[in-house]
Amino acid sequence: MAKRLLGSQLFVSRLSFYTTPNDLKRLFSPFGAITEARLVVDPRTQRPKGFGFVTFESDVDAQNALKAMNGKIVDGRLIFVEVAKTKTSEEGPDSTK
Repeated sequence: MAKRLLGSQLFVSRLSFYTTPNDLKRLFSPFGAITEARLVVDPRTQRPKGFGFVTFESDVDAQNALKAMNGKIVDGRLIFVEVAKTKTSEEGPDSTK
């Protein structure tokens, strides 16, 4: 088999600012077992920034959720779902100055 896809974590953007981590988990739970659902919050105000991450136990479940939820309207907002990008040490040639 080819190398394992690292696609079990999804990036969800354009969420309502009233969405909670429990709402996010509930929204994606029909697609499979979720290990983590978290929202990114502003450190000063502690309010959600409107995006978050959902991590599935299975890459297949994550792909099914991505296909089903990308471009859907949730709480009156059009959300976008994509595979989360991992941080790498390749920030560019000038980043090591």
